[in-house]
Amino acid sequence: MYEPTTIPRRGYGISTNTLFARTMTYVAATAGLFALGAYIGRDMAHGAGLIAFIAAFVALIAMRFTAERSPEATVALLGAFGLLMGIAMAPTLAYYATADPQALWQAGGATALFIATLGSIGYATDRDLSGVARASFWALIALLIFGIVAIFVRIPHSSVIYSVAGLVIFAGFTLVDFQRLRRSQNIVSAPLLAASIFLDILNVFMFFLSLFGGRRD
Repeated sequence: MYEPTTIPRRGYGISTNTLFARTMTYVAATAGLFALGAYIGRDMAHGAGLIAFIAAFVALIAMRFTAERSPEATVALLGAFGLLMGIAMAPTLAYYATADPQALWQAGGATALFIATLGSIGYATDRDLSGVARASFWALIALLIFGIVAIFVRIPHSSVIYSVAGLVIFAGFTLVDFQRLRRSQNIVSAPLLAASIFLDILNVFMFFLSLFGGRRD
């Protein structure tokens, strides 16, 4: 899920376009490693996926500690994060690829349109979105609690509610992250911004996949 990112303080003095290009290059590379991980882990058991998921977030947390000290290590950790997340999600993606491949294409297309639209708005707006960031964070906590409750209590259409609410929440995160991308002048922040944007994309994709996959309560 979403991991708030602290922007490192050194490395100022670059253009916004340079940071944008660097960050989106990292996002694309992370997505490529995610796809590679999904291919590698396509036949793995769910238990192995859980281990990979935990390792991925260890790498994500470690990035916050290496960003100031070693940009190279931070980029390497970003790559490891993408690869491990691909392995973690491989069983789910393999299931859809077999049972409902059309849902994968629909979710991918919807995600691209969603991120392009909300990202453009967030990048262009001058309005302070700090309130949106706070509201999205607490809404995400509430959504996680709802998800846990829905495991034990039957709630009609809970999966649809969960997915739609998740898309609304990550619309907020996407707006905030792309505004941060425009406002930052710190090249060292590129891997951390890329990790946040990649998580936005991944979560949006999974919420759309749940909707298009036609899961039933």
